Amino acid sequence: MIRVLVVDDQSLVRAGFRTILDSEPGIEVVGEAEDGELAVARTLELAPDVVCMDVQMPNVDGLEATRRLTADPRVEAAVLVLTTFDREDYLFAALEAGASGFLLKNSSPERLIDAVQVLAGGEALLAPDVTRRVIEAARRHGVLAAGGSGSDGADASGAPVRAQVHDAGDEASAPPARPSAPPELDSLTDREREVLVLLAEGLSNAEIAGRMWVGEATVKSHVSKVLMKLGLRDRVHAVVFAYEHGVVSPAG
Repeated sequence: MIRVLVVDDQSLVRAGFRTILDSEPGIEVVGEAEDGELAVARTLELAPDVVCMDVQMPNVDGLEATRRLTADPRVEAAVLVLTTFDREDYLFAALEAGASGFLLKNSSPERLIDAVQVLAGGEALLAPDVTRRVIEAARRHGVLAAGGSGSDGADASGAPVRAQVHDAGDEASAPPARPSAPPELDSLTDREREVLVLLAEGLSNAEIAGRMWVGEATVKSHVSKVLMKLGLRDRVHAVVFAYEHGVVSPAG
């Protein structure tokens, strides 16, 4: 059973998410919270597998709550950020905070259920709508640069690797130059580089397996090696990395 905590400051939204998720066999909403501070407390109390996190909330917002959860070694829950994208910078701040999934609030119920199942399975999710926003921002200016050279998503000290957010406020000035290709890219095999490109297109493991004519277990192995060699925490940051370092180029 996948245990879910729903966090949103609007009771009707929480009720809607609860209805959708509880209707799916294998998923149980174990609790709710109306702000980030309570979300952290409820997560420690209830030990959910996935936290569905709103961004704009009173007291402690969803971004700060996500930072606290991902920094706490007692927490094993994955954070799914749900947003209306009123502000693009929330996406990048959520990436930095360590969220493992991103979904628009106007997504279909089926997509919400799928996102929860993906995160509970230990994978990260970047919805196609969100991927487009990342690509658009990467085309306009270098807002994110994934960093770190450790393995298994950690830097040399063992701390989780986080995407670095740059100030994009002075867009009147010339956009920063695209970072040069990091030496870690040379460590990828041709097959691993192909997997990185397909990840950047937003393909799931099953879709990548179909494209490459291999099994899903083989794809999972390739993805793990890509993340380890590049020092990235999850496939979400792999997408950002690929566009930021020119592995793939945004169309247009």
